[in-house]
Amino acid sequence: QVQLVESGGDSVQAGGSLRLSCVGSGFPFTDACMAWFRQAPGQGREKVATISRLGTSFFADAFRGRFTISKDSAKETLYLHMNSLKAEDTAMYYCAVGPFDRDYCWYVDYDYFGQGTQVTVSS
Repeated sequence: QVQLVESGGDSVQAGGSLRLSCVGSGFPFTDACMAWFRQAPGQGREKVATISRLGTSFFADAFRGRFTISKDSAKETLYLHMNSLKAEDTAMYYCAVGPFDRDYCWYVDYDYFGQGTQVTVSS
């Protein structure tokens, strides 16, 4: 079955950087829409970034220019590189799998999520 395991979350100072990783299994990683979501305490889950099978990426406005999404299909691993972190970036970060064989992955449904990795940014 689909499995997603995130790692890399940590406590950092504002202005710092982190790289989150997500190892996927049980699905055709190369062909899948992949995404990062996050959920802050008391708030709903929000989409951060997506990447398609072709490597086409999209970001929510709040993260464009600060975050980068990438993947290594040989390692079946998705990454989120986060720079210039702010206190408001504090949240649980989740990776997710969406449909396959799509060239654009922002406006699609994501059905599978990992357990998440916690990012805490102190000011």
